[in-house]
Order: sequence, then structure tokens, then C-alpha cells
Amino acid sequence: MAFTISNLKDNSNVVVRQELGGFSVLEYKEDLSCTSVAEAQANYFMSQSRMRNKQLMIELNNSEVMLSAGALQYMVGNIEMTSGIKGVGGLMRNMLAGAATGTSAVKPLYKGTGTILLETTYKYLWLIDVDHDDIVLDDGLFLACETTLDVSVTARKNVSSAVLGGEGLFNLSARGKGILALEAPIPAEEAVVVELQNDVLKVDGNFALMWSNTLDFTVEKSGKTRLGSAASGEGLVNVYRGTGTVWLAPLSNYRNSLFTAPPAP
Repeated sequence: MAFTISNLKDNSNVVVRQELGGFSVLEYKEDLSCTSVAEAQANYFMSQSRMRNKQLMIELNNSEVMLSAGALQYMVGNIEMTSGIKGVGGLMRNMLAGAATGTSAVKPLYKGTGTILLETTYKYLWLIDVDHDDIVLDDGLFLACETTLDVSVTARKNVSSAVLGGEGLFNLSARGKGILALEAPIPAEEAVVVELQNDVLKVDGNFALMWSNTLDFTVEKSGKTRLGSAASGEGLVNVYRGTGTVWLAPLSNYRNSLFTAPPAP
């Protein structure tokens, strides 16, 4: 069995932004399929602001990946898709986990040899080589991964981090060794990476995209006293304490724009 895909990576309008293993991030320089003046105007301004469509391409070689539900655009080759759910009990567990983390209950598995293309997105695609780490992901970031990684639900270690911080009680975590693909609200080069060695990071707002599961995450007053917190004007802050890494989106409170669609033409 053999196939050829032409006019994709070899298209002059397509740039390969990142490659890691069998994963490739494709970026379209501009939308060439305008059919109206309004679409042309919208595409022009999006192009000027570097707002471009991206697409994740995965090449399987007798291997297996997990995708976020509904992410597939098309696949070519000898690839078998399964739900990744074992029985009714597994479905119930996945539904509860999906409700808790704000993700889909079913994350299909694709196994075999061939090429997979995911739906295009205006958000930013990150490829991360997880090497026996345990990374907690904020809601909505997971896109795909090799099944050598264990993607599961992690409960918050402190209930205050959910109740006071406006967060959920659960997040997805990825542990083990393999490639992880994220759909993020900012480009990877904009993320600030803070490495803690038995230290403390305090963040005023939901700016953290990911953090090491080795860290204790709590929500605390910014000052030692109520008067001190009031004087600082900050009130409550998210606190990451211990040894590990935190990835921050520094330029805006990204939750407000995480799922914002591009301007209508």
C-alpha cells in the first residue's frame, strides 16, 4: 500500500513551523480562497497581524496517537481508529473526567501507518517532547499526543485553588515519554518559563498555561494581612510552591481570549 500527498508541504503558501518526530506544524501564509470583498478585507488584516491558519500533521509509522475529539480533518493510509474506551465503565469514567476538566469524554486513538491532518486553527500549535515529566495542562490546551504518554485526570491538591481561584477541581496531566501537541492562545516564543527550585511563584490572574505536578498550587492573599492585601490592590493570587516549572502567558489574561474566534468577514 502506498500513497502520495502533493501540494501540502511542497506548497509555496505553506511553511513548516516546527517538526518533532512524526508531528509537523504547518502554517498557511494567507488564505487564497477568498470569494468576497469582505473576506478579502478580513484576510488582509489578519495577515498583517500575523493571524494565520495553522494545521497539525501527524505521520504514523506502525505507531499510535490520541487526538482531541473532533480534531480530525482527514487521514490517508492503513490507519485504524478506535474510541479508546473499554466498556461501559470506561465510558462513564471518561464522561466524568470530561465534565471535570472541560474536555471531550472520548479521545479517539489512531493506530497504523499513514498520515493524519487535523482541522486548521487560528490558535498556536506547540509540540513538546515530554521526557518522563508530569505536566498539568490548563483546560482546553490538549490537542494530540503519542500514546506512550499517560494522559489522565489530576485532582487539585488543595481545594482552595479551585474555589478561590475560579478554577476547576481537576485538570488533565501528561506523564511519561512522548510527543505532546497543544493548541495554545499564544505562540511558544511568547511564553515565559519560570523554573523553581524550592521556591515560590505568585501570579495575579489565570496566566499559567502549564505547570509541573510536583508543585503545590494554592490560592492565597497577596499580603500577610487583609489590610496589606487591600493596600496592594491585588487581593488573591495563585501560588505555585516547591520545585518545578511554570509556563506563563504574560501579555494578557488568556482565558478571555482562549476560545475567541477570528473576526467575522
